[in-house]
Amino acid sequence: MHSQITTGIDRLDDVLRGGLPQNRLYVIEGDPGAGKTTLALQFLLEGARLGERCLYVTLSETIQELQEVASSHGWSLEGIHLVELTSLANHLEESANYTVYHRADVELGETVKQIRDEVEKIKPTRIALDSVSELKVLSETSARYRREILGLKQFFAQRDCTVLMLDDLTTLEGEQHLQSIAHGVIRLERSVREYGDTRRQLHIVKMRGVRFRDGYHDFIIGTGGIQIFPRLIAAEHQKEHSQQTVGSGVEELDLLLGSGLDRGSSVLLMGPAGSGKTTLATQFLLAALHRGEHVSCFLFEESRDTFAQRAIGLSLDIRSFISSGQLEITRMDPASLFPGEFSHRVRRAVEQKGVTLVLIDSLNSYLSAMPSEKFLLIQMHELLAYLSHQGVITLLVLAQHGMIGNMQVPVDVSFLADTVILLRFFEARGEVRQAISVIKKRRSAHERTIRELRLSSDGIRIGEPLQDFEGVLTGVPKYRGETKPLLKRDGD
Repeated sequence: MHSQITTGIDRLDDVLRGGLPQNRLYVIEGDPGAGKTTLALQFLLEGARLGERCLYVTLSETIQELQEVASSHGWSLEGIHLVELTSLANHLEESANYTVYHRADVELGETVKQIRDEVEKIKPTRIALDSVSELKVLSETSARYRREILGLKQFFAQRDCTVLMLDDLTTLEGEQHLQSIAHGVIRLERSVREYGDTRRQLHIVKMRGVRFRDGYHDFIIGTGGIQIFPRLIAAEHQKEHSQQTVGSGVEELDLLLGSGLDRGSSVLLMGPAGSGKTTLATQFLLAALHRGEHVSCFLFEESRDTFAQRAIGLSLDIRSFISSGQLEITRMDPASLFPGEFSHRVRRAVEQKGVTLVLIDSLNSYLSAMPSEKFLLIQMHELLAYLSHQGVITLLVLAQHGMIGNMQVPVDVSFLADTVILLRFFEARGEVRQAISVIKKRRSAHERTIRELRLSSDGIRIGEPLQDFEGVLTGVPKYRGETKPLLKRDGD
């Protein structure tokens, strides 16, 4: 097996399980604007960094355009030989003058000869050819195109160089010929969403002799080049962790949960808007902070300041933990975020910062970053399984549609969570009140009562079980008792 060379692209080597097999020919294909040129330049820059001779042959862009691409990323192309073959355009203009020889014979032969001459002169170990679509045009027939590509492949193989051929897929003829000849094919795809940033994904179509990570991997193109976010596979991240149960800091809440939350479990906080889901989650994370743990919050709907100010108003002061870095709050934008990138951010928080509790608020906005409901469930399952393997407690906030009565959810993810905490509004004595219950806990027994929940400047208060009420979860309960089991209002 040939040794592998690094690509210079963040985490692409991870997808390739080490890099590209050396001295082989590869196709980088994708529609115009997918990122092929950027990928090729990063590949050559990595070679230049390692002291290798690198050659970029352009048939479709000018050297000035390549320099502008490099400048936009803050790169210098010093150390890379840039060759612009302008003869192709000249030959096309003069095609009417060919009388004895066919245009394809003259133009194609001249272009290929120039490529070979440059390789013989520079003797590079890394080559990028941009793009083969021009060779397709000159070849005119698929048989001639295949023959020329095979000839170039043999030529490059005898000179110990690794070659990237860029294909913009502007002509379909011969596409499968190129794929079958190449040692590997990497496809870059871009899809425009109805709202938000264009989504880009990378897919290894084939790679002989390499057990690459299959499937689609999100990537972005920013200043500095391409960043790839490999698809998360939870089974690859097994880790031993304690089976400890931790408390919330509120005794009645822990009773509802059967003593607390289990390490490595996922908790779904579900209820209508304003019912206290985020506040309850803040209580859990504050208890973790007081235990000396590191916590990460990913907010999709509100700012860091709003989150912190609400917590302070409920006697859940988290400012000192934010200042010390023990609590990290990240504001996410669903319009510019993709599933792979989000999973990568969560992984980085867990693996690099030792985070033991993660809050995602809310799943409703997270859903908007997903292409479909089915994909959301698969993505969420892998992410929760990964966090479980790491012993991380995950808090998921999901807002239900409606306020009182029958509640609807945008997508049912309750079966993915180990624990489901349900919050409700209900009417009693002319006042709107809140109720809390634990309707599911997968790993241990829990209290099955419904208790009143009150949020005030004194913090979170949870009352006795509402045993004298029926229909609390419907929003309009019936009172069957003789006592007054409800919590007193502030000041009473």
